[in-house]
Amino acid sequence: MNELPTLIPRSALFGNPENTGPKISPDSKTLAFLAPLDGVMNVHIRPALARENAHPTDPIVSNPVTSDTNRGISAYYWQQDSQHILYIQDTGGDENWRVYQTDIETRETRDLTPFDNVQARILAIDPRFPDIALLALNTRDPRLHDVYRVDLNTGELILVEKNEENFVQYRPDNQLRIRAAQKMLPDGGTEIYVRDAADSAPWRLLTAWGPDDSGGIVAFSPDDSALYITTSEEANAARLLEIDIESGIPTILAQDEQYDVSGLMINPINREIEAVAFIRARTEWTPLNEEGQRNLDELTQVRDGDLQILSRDDADDLWTVAYVTDDGPVYYYLYNRVSHSAELLFSNRPALGVYQMAKITPIEFVARDGMTLYGYLTLPPQNAAQAITQKWPLVLFVHGGPWARDTWGFSSYVQWLANRGYAVLQINFRGSSGYGKSYLNAGDREWGAKMHTDLLDGKAWAIRQGYADADRVAIMGGSYGGYATLAGLAFTPDEFVCGVDIVGPSNLNTLLASVPAYWEPIKAQLTKRMGDTEEFLTERSPLFKAHQINKPLLIAQGANDPRVKIAESDQIVEAMRKSNLPVEYLVFPDEGHGFNRPENTLFFVAKAEEFLAKHLGGRAEPFAEVPGSSGEIR
Repeated sequence: MNELPTLIPRSALFGNPENTGPKISPDSKTLAFLAPLDGVMNVHIRPALARENAHPTDPIVSNPVTSDTNRGISAYYWQQDSQHILYIQDTGGDENWRVYQTDIETRETRDLTPFDNVQARILAIDPRFPDIALLALNTRDPRLHDVYRVDLNTGELILVEKNEENFVQYRPDNQLRIRAAQKMLPDGGTEIYVRDAADSAPWRLLTAWGPDDSGGIVAFSPDDSALYITTSEEANAARLLEIDIESGIPTILAQDEQYDVSGLMINPINREIEAVAFIRARTEWTPLNEEGQRNLDELTQVRDGDLQILSRDDADDLWTVAYVTDDGPVYYYLYNRVSHSAELLFSNRPALGVYQMAKITPIEFVARDGMTLYGYLTLPPQNAAQAITQKWPLVLFVHGGPWARDTWGFSSYVQWLANRGYAVLQINFRGSSGYGKSYLNAGDREWGAKMHTDLLDGKAWAIRQGYADADRVAIMGGSYGGYATLAGLAFTPDEFVCGVDIVGPSNLNTLLASVPAYWEPIKAQLTKRMGDTEEFLTERSPLFKAHQINKPLLIAQGANDPRVKIAESDQIVEAMRKSNLPVEYLVFPDEGHGFNRPENTLFFVAKAEEFLAKHLGGRAEPFAEVPGSSGEIR
């Protein structure tokens, strides 16, 4: 491992970001953002613009407004009065979210949904209705979310829509009337319903598609006469459609033959869609009108990076935007549409600026059955001579979902691995989303089969190209990526030298039997994609091939995980230890489906780094205990 750059401290990559997620207040006067307070992420505020008569070099003072001391805040919203912050938080990773309201002047916080074992979702906040918000709560039936209106002044909750139709999603119109809903059918298909006027009007079917198609409700048109949806019906990739509610006639607004619509830019004043995003090798925006074109023309000149729109004030004069890069932190700007200028606010991890980062390269290769697959390759930073001669130990880093995808951009995990001297291969195997329905549906019933051989084919490609040392390849991932790790070691025990599994299921039967109650309406889609018989799911479950694992395995699990219960890790650890097979087991009592607290992430990464260095041969920062981590070695 000669001529590798300076070792990046784990704390610089996985500790709390210095600042992140800025959002402009509706009245444009105040900027909110997330930053640590006594080591825990909280909402802070500062003036949006430089103070009058202040010197340009004078620091702008910010103040914390929330005071969480445990898990930290990751998702927050401005209330329309610009005097309150709304945020959601669960307990120990159980995903039973509560909605909290904080007064930015008094710093007082109120729990708007004080219910145990209930999941709350913020459904709508609208500038035309500053005193209310719509929430979805499964208080009545854990399988279904009803819609409530909350008075943001008094905290009173009023039921406005009782979910008696097994809907999985509701969408209010621009008057906050619940007028669209989505249902999953027993065969995995989808129906979209609308109602014509008041909340009490009867539901009627607007459109539907079968189990091989995907999509969902986006929003109502500005005059509430049409519904915007995405769907892959009658196309390969999910298109953006406008469907007239009265006639049912659809109009195509945006489409790509291969890539699904992935994001929208909506004007907060007139509610028109100005641009749509497609995630190809990178995120690309397509304008739909002149305003969208003008905004994109200006924003793309600010700096290189994939553009994200984070917030817009009610006058649509000030925006907060992010530029995601692959070899550096995320940069946040305040974009002023009046002055046609953009001011750099901060980056999320400025400490990384002194270190050499790795570049992420989009790749494609052909699987053994002829299907073209896509992904990303990251090589350790190197000089020109090494680029020609060096074969690196490789970490096959598998994404979760699996109905998700890897994207181009900064990843702490990828940069950490590359800095330690590993090539990193991320494959969007069949079954990954974003590439159209033929790509997605090619993964049906292929857990542990073609989805797995796609990973093996990617590994073989990297070896043939001369990037990877064939004798030093590890597999690692979280959720489905954790399953892929277990499957890799159990089904193909000679392919990898070791594996790292993060909250991965080991038994697909027990996984499906223990999903959260509110997943029941989508269970048909799960069985369509995974398999629907005990015999078939047993065949694809690594637990029953655990005796074949002969390479070192590290497993990390959150004790409160509602999706992949801790039993999934317990049972394969028990099976391996009964056969004296090599497994290390980390449990985090205050985490769920992954790691939220940086102390726990740092503990896990330190143990994983030590593990990989031992078995794969890369570099390692010396292990040190992490104060505040709950991690247990079991």
